[in-house]
Amino acid sequence: MTRPMTLTRPALVRLPAPRRPRLTRGPELAAAVVAQLGLLALLRPGHAGLAVGIGYALASWAVLTAAFRRRPALGPADHVTLARVVLTGGVAALVAGHLTGDARAWPLVAVASAALVLDGVDGQVARRTGTVSRLGARFDMETDAVLVLVLSVEVASSAGAWVLAIGGMRYAFGAAAWAAPWLRADLPPSVARKAVAVVQGVALVVAASGAVPHPGALAAAALALLVWSFGRDVVWLAKRRHAASGEALEAMEAQETLEASATMETQEAAGTRGRSTDGARRARLLDPVAR
Repeated sequence: MTRPMTLTRPALVRLPAPRRPRLTRGPELAAAVVAQLGLLALLRPGHAGLAVGIGYALASWAVLTAAFRRRPALGPADHVTLARVVLTGGVAALVAGHLTGDARAWPLVAVASAALVLDGVDGQVARRTGTVSRLGARFDMETDAVLVLVLSVEVASSAGAWVLAIGGMRYAFGAAAWAAPWLRADLPPSVARKAVAVVQGVALVVAASGAVPHPGALAAAALALLVWSFGRDVVWLAKRRHAASGEALEAMEAQETLEASATMETQEAAGTRGRSTDGARRARLLDPVAR
C-alpha cells in the first residue's frame, strides 16, 4: 500500500520592488536659476537688465522643466548646455542694460565669448559619454538660437534693425514649418551648416565689441551666409518632398493596377467583363492630383 503524495505549494518569493531613479532634474534646474541670479549680481546690468535677467531665469526654468519632464536627470552634456543657458541669460541682461545706458560692452563680450566656447564642448561631451540624444541636440540648438537672437538685438542698436534678421531667421523657419509640414523633415548632417552657425555668433560678438570699424558690413556678410545656408536646406527639403510624392504616386499606381487586375479576374469569372458600372475612376481624397 502506497502512501498518498502530498503536494506542497512553493513558497512565494517576493522580489524587491525596482528602485525608481532619483529625480535630480528639479534641483539641477533650480541650481541654474540660483546661478543665474548670482551672475546678475556679479554683472550689475542695471534695473532694466536685472528685470530681463530675472524674467529670463524664470522663463528658462519653466521651459526646461516641461522639456525634461520625462527625464529623471540631466546628462553630462546637458549640464554644459545648461551652463550656456545661464551665460546667455547674462548676455540678455547686459544687452538690456546696454540699451538703457546702464552697462558696458566688455562684460557682454566676455560672457558671450564664454558661451560660444562652451558651444563646442557639449557636443564632444555627449559623444564621449555616449549620451547623444535628439532632446540634447534640440536643447543645444535652441540655446544657440537664443544667444544669436540676443546678440543680434545688441548689434541692431547700432547697425540697424535689419540685423534682427540674423536672430529671427531660425524662428521664421520654425513658423513656416507650421504652415508647411514638409519643412519639419530631418536634415542630413552638414559641416557647412554648423560652420555658418558658429560664424553668426562670432561675427555678432566681434561687431558688438566695437573692435572693427564697420560692424554693419561684418553683420551683412554673416547674414548673407545664413541666407545661403537656410536656402540650401529649404531646396533640399523641397526636392525630398517631391521625391517622396513621386514614390507615393508610383506606389499608388501599382496598387491600383493590382486592384484592376483582380477586378478583371473577378468579372471574367462572373461573366461581366466590359460591363463595369463605375465608368471612369473618380478622383479620391487621398489622390495627390486631387488635392
